[in-house]
Amino acid sequence: MKSVLLIGLGRFGTNVAIKLNELDHEVMAIDCNEERVDNILPIVTNAQIGDSTNEDFLESLGIENYDVCFVAIAHNFQSALETTSLLKEMGARLVISRAESDIQKKFLLRNGADAVVFPEAQMARWAAMRYSADHILDYIELDEGHSIVEVSMPRSWVGKTPGQLDIRRKHGVNVLALRRNGQMIMNIQADTVFTADCTLLVLGETRALRRAFDI
Repeated sequence: MKSVLLIGLGRFGTNVAIKLNELDHEVMAIDCNEERVDNILPIVTNAQIGDSTNEDFLESLGIENYDVCFVAIAHNFQSALETTSLLKEMGARLVISRAESDIQKKFLLRNGADAVVFPEAQMARWAAMRYSADHILDYIELDEGHSIVEVSMPRSWVGKTPGQLDIRRKHGVNVLALRRNGQMIMNIQADTVFTADCTLLVLGETRALRRAFDI
């Protein structure tokens, strides 16, 4: 369990709070909007109404006591930038800030953010990849060049084994797991027989995945 400070309770911040709650982390949520704070109270440890650009207010939260600080402020980059900077000045261990552009990312990193996320851009890439072909069931972008995809079993692979197909050498990708009837099968051996009722979770360079599975 970690102690998390979450600043900004728009759609992104609210969804972060929901997931952190599912993971049993302690969450202090902050927003300047009273209604948002009231709505989030049932799913977080605590919540306060406040201005995160106010140095006295931030200091009252005991920033050094949090394992992670999320700056999820939307549509007010000046506030997000000031908040990020103040958090780091006050000794925040890890600051994750939300951005809407590469320019914002550069400024946030220069002013104390340890990492920057692009929720809209990342979701757009996921949706474009996920729904551009019927055989793509899920997609996770690890970085600009590598991904994990879940794909339907290629017909030409049915009844064969990883050893017979020589997947890594021929395609430059790695089969991480199979999914059958909702259950994950992680122990993939060279003699595991692929069946039509399974889907594949595959890791590799995005270019290699596109070639191997016609993505």
